[in-house]
Amino acid sequence: MQVVILAGGFGTRLSEETDVIPKPMVRIGKEPILRHIMNYYAKFGHTDFVIALGYKANVIVEYFDQVSLEEPELSWKIQLVETGLETATGGRIKRLENLLNDEFLMTYGDGLSDVDINALLDFHRKSKRLATLTAVKPPPRFGTIEVLNGAVTNFAEKDPKYSGWVNGGFFYLSKQVCSLIEGDQTSFENEPLNQLVAQGELGAFEHYGWWQPMDTLRDKRTLESIWENRTAPWQIK
Repeated sequence: MQVVILAGGFGTRLSEETDVIPKPMVRIGKEPILRHIMNYYAKFGHTDFVIALGYKANVIVEYFDQVSLEEPELSWKIQLVETGLETATGGRIKRLENLLNDEFLMTYGDGLSDVDINALLDFHRKSKRLATLTAVKPPPRFGTIEVLNGAVTNFAEKDPKYSGWVNGGFFYLSKQVCSLIEGDQTSFENEPLNQLVAQGELGAFEHYGWWQPMDTLRDKRTLESIWENRTAPWQIK
């Protein structure tokens, strides 16, 4: 199945790295996180990639030019598409419309998980909705307390059960969602997803496993530590 990866953002919260390279090219171990994401989809048999480029697009293009030389046996289909420097997430999808299959997988170029892609597909197909997102529990940043009449009645040190569901970024989408995107400045996470909610067309595949975005330098170091310790949940054996 076709996999769309949005890889064109500025990555301003990771400026320590993204002043010189786009965030999807920040390395975890020896490979950029973008390659880790692609490897993960490939383990499920999905190797038809459409990558939406923007900020420092030339760095990603040069990387895959080098990959084609170093790994001539790689049989993946990879389309690198310039979608504009200032284009928002929805706008990038809209710009890809003519290349998209009737249904496709979509994710961002800065997050990893051990989500079961095949289970996501099964869930979506059974629901018969236009779109399905993967709902995850984010890694908690702080502990929580419960207070009653001035006294602490419960103290939890960073307990995930106190976290609400958030968009984990692993989508299954119908091409019809493009009709909900007005233009370049449309954020996919705002108007289009809210319209799908209002229409009852947005499903939520609940993932109780591991998930980690790479928004900050702290997140990058967390991923690096996991990789170096050879405990990476996204590395399917």
